[in-house]
Amino acid sequence: MREIRFRVVSWRDMAETVFDAVVIGSGATGGWAAKQLTEAGMKVALLEAGRKITAAEFSEHIMPFEQTYRGSSPEIAITRPIQSKNYACRESNYTWFADDIDNPYTTPQDKPFWWIRGRVLGGRSLTWGRQSYRYGDLDFKAFSHDGYGDDWPFSYADLAPYYDKVEEYVGISGQAEGLTHFPDGKFQPPMAMTCGEMLLRDGAMKKFGRTVTIGRVAVLTKSLNGRAACHWCGPCEQGCVTHSYYNSPFTTIAAAERTGRLTLITDAVVHRINTDPNSGKASGVSYIEAATRRQKEVKAKVVVLCASTLESARLLLNSANRQSPNGLANSSGVVGHYLMDHCYTSGASGVMPMLEAKPWAGPPRRPSGIYIPRFRKVKEKITDGFIRGYGYQGGSTPGFLGTAAPGFGADYKKAYKTGRYGINLNGFQECLARWDNYVELDRQKVDAWGVPVLRIHCSYGDNELKMAHTVAADAAEMLEAAGATDVRARVSPSVPGFCIHEVGTARMGRDPKTSVLNEFAQAHDVKNLFVTDGSAFVSSGWSNPTLTMMAITVRACEYLIEEMKRGSL
Repeated sequence: MREIRFRVVSWRDMAETVFDAVVIGSGATGGWAAKQLTEAGMKVALLEAGRKITAAEFSEHIMPFEQTYRGSSPEIAITRPIQSKNYACRESNYTWFADDIDNPYTTPQDKPFWWIRGRVLGGRSLTWGRQSYRYGDLDFKAFSHDGYGDDWPFSYADLAPYYDKVEEYVGISGQAEGLTHFPDGKFQPPMAMTCGEMLLRDGAMKKFGRTVTIGRVAVLTKSLNGRAACHWCGPCEQGCVTHSYYNSPFTTIAAAERTGRLTLITDAVVHRINTDPNSGKASGVSYIEAATRRQKEVKAKVVVLCASTLESARLLLNSANRQSPNGLANSSGVVGHYLMDHCYTSGASGVMPMLEAKPWAGPPRRPSGIYIPRFRKVKEKITDGFIRGYGYQGGSTPGFLGTAAPGFGADYKKAYKTGRYGINLNGFQECLARWDNYVELDRQKVDAWGVPVLRIHCSYGDNELKMAHTVAADAAEMLEAAGATDVRARVSPSVPGFCIHEVGTARMGRDPKTSVLNEFAQAHDVKNLFVTDGSAFVSSGWSNPTLTMMAITVRACEYLIEEMKRGSL
């Protein structure tokens, strides 16, 4: 197992050093920024608000009965009442998530928002669902398709080479399907579907012409760059000692460290991007040592912000100065606005009575589900109540929950042994970009380090709520086409934030009056500041956003490197 060793620099040396770049945030995008820039010869400081981790903390092979509280420590609900709503937050890994007491935020009473956050080296790349899909021009040019919102300032063809680079390094297993609006990628061998999923695939295609495919997931099915192929043990969100799934500490950050040009600073709560009062350019960052509360500074020629959609907006707003009284890079007033998160949990479930549902019938713990790409409003522009679209994630496998028969005794034991072969589909709906979904600083509340927190204003609109009814109906009819019985459709839009696909707040665009960043995620107002995480998104698309965030980061870093060579930053 590789041991990660980071360059150690004394604080005296640090105070005198001017780095070529400082990267804020160590998750999926921060890791890529560190890798790209160090491998180009740049001296980089990578700052993370949380602590370091080691592979010794990974617990995917530890069973709940081996833990003190059988996997459900009471400490979780006390210190992480919001984080505990996420399925991945449990006794073995809850310290990877943000402490909600130390890291509060506020919302209007009638607009709840569940902000799920990592607070450790690697951030949410340690616990993410790993579903990795390319956006296509149906996403990047959605305004041209239906007239709502804005197009992105680039096309799929512009980003495709960077998708290639990310996929080839990270390792994405999946199946090519040949759909223009659901672009294929550089895939490792796909995982196999279960019997129930194959019935769904055949039924949905035969009756409706809809594609059901295996999930495209950042989990290796063959060895890559010293990382072993997945051995299907799970649960992946507790870590992976073989590094078979992508997380930044053991892939991109490890690659950056091997260059000898990375300086990692953990437990560093960045609260301000500093600027030169004469030029207005970014000059570095100020941060607070998490344990000592001492204030420190890192100087750099370029700042790359990868703190996550909401934290990046918070940092820009907290970096207001005399030249930028409304927040850094915010002459447009757009910073914080157009917050989006996929609306999900509407869908349908059922039972596959034709399939054996006994203990020996179940497959291994496959680290992925199935995926049904968008099939509505792909070519047609008729709204019939709503615009945009949705995909589905789900699966079909035997379940042994002991709930098939009520009571006790022989019937109950028999139910436990036989179970039911279930099938389920969850819709993931596009959320429209709206000005009135926004974040601002709450000047009445600060975090444990005295930094003003965010007040989040976010709700789903009529478009998302109307779409949810069609999501449920379509899911039900596909399950019935597969032969499912006891089919139950559900219209249950999630609380914003719960999907953990939040994007927007510092959108890209060609017009500095209506956007924060240009097509390379470079701030219009501050040319040596780049924001490459989900903040940069113009629209949410209908599929998982993390692969696109990573591709945007690689593209932005390539541009940054060339601009540095020309002396333009």
